[in-house]
Amino acid sequence: MKIVSIAAAALVLATPVFANQNAKNVRVFDHTKSVTTNVPVTTTECYNVDVPIYGRSQNSANAGDVLGGMILGGLLGKGASGDDKGAAAGAVIGGMIAADKGNKQQIVGYRQERQCTDKVTYRTQTQQVYSHSTVRFTVDGYRYVLEFNRSDR
Repeated sequence: MKIVSIAAAALVLATPVFANQNAKNVRVFDHTKSVTTNVPVTTTECYNVDVPIYGRSQNSANAGDVLGGMILGGLLGKGASGDDKGAAAGAVIGGMIAADKGNKQQIVGYRQERQCTDKVTYRTQTQQVYSHSTVRFTVDGYRYVLEFNRSDR
């Protein structure tokens, strides 16, 4: 602050218009302005979820189920086609359907699992920052105000 005051006073006193006059009451004022920004804030939210446990069906197909499917498929195949080739195809398909029906995976239970996610929200932040400076002084009874931007380099 002192360096800025001395530099401003030297500037005022060295100006040709005021070369033969003395400046009085020289003061330097720094001015600020409000700057508002949105600052991201990350929070972690955790919760418990039910995760399914998969297993084989309790109703797995046994030999009797497959045989019953083959017989039923054979009868339907013979009835639909009218020959033994249709009966054979129906028996194979009926057996496959019965075996597949008992071999499906299904949900046999649930387990609790903790899952967390990051959530970003924004907080408004206002702060005062440097805007500009003014130097005020009096010469021969007249008051002068000059604006300038200081350099902190």
